[in-house]
Amino acid sequence: MTTVSAEGGDARRSVDEVPGSADAVQAGASASVGGVGAARFGAGRSAAVVVVSTPTARGLEDDRSGPRLVEWLRACGYECPSPRYAEDGGPVGDVLRELLGGGADSDGDAQRAPRVVVTTGGTGLNLADLTPQVTEALLDRQTPGIMHALWTAGLQSTPTAVMSQGVAGVAGTAFVVNLPGSTGGVRDGIAVLTPLLPHIQAQLEDCGEPPAL
Repeated sequence: MTTVSAEGGDARRSVDEVPGSADAVQAGASASVGGVGAARFGAGRSAAVVVVSTPTARGLEDDRSGPRLVEWLRACGYECPSPRYAEDGGPVGDVLRELLGGGADSDGDAQRAPRVVVTTGGTGLNLADLTPQVTEALLDRQTPGIMHALWTAGLQSTPTAVMSQGVAGVAGTAFVVNLPGSTGGVRDGIAVLTPLLPHIQAQLEDCGEPPAL
């Protein structure tokens, strides 16, 4: 069984089919930032996941990528609510502006601006894939090296990984990154970002060292 993404048409093995992949990534995450318990560096901070998919936002397709990202961020210690959903194209911009502005959530409740915002989906070459363009307009600074690392990781499993237009960067004190919508792209993103997040967070908070574990 393969998971085929509309973002560049990449065909990957489903994460569920890679033996122990979900658990292995999170176990490796802990080890990569210092061992047992080290993945709790997000404690006391919030994060958000935005799934960009018109069919999913309309309830026509199940979401397999968003819950994995939420689980990962919570394992890192962040307070992370269930994924937010946006249709492809411009609507994702409204969600991102709301999150980065620390305004009210979809239920009208006040919320803290997250320190980490991860989007999944809308990074391919389809006409409606505008997540990177919308995200870029909200960034103060980009971090192209992180995108290169994500593309390099993706190339190990599919040559079409480089077709992702995703961007990463800083908006205020928040780190924002676009991942592909496929479960394989999310898996690669988790593997690349886990050892980097403590250092990204420390620099954005003007700390001399990564946050205490």
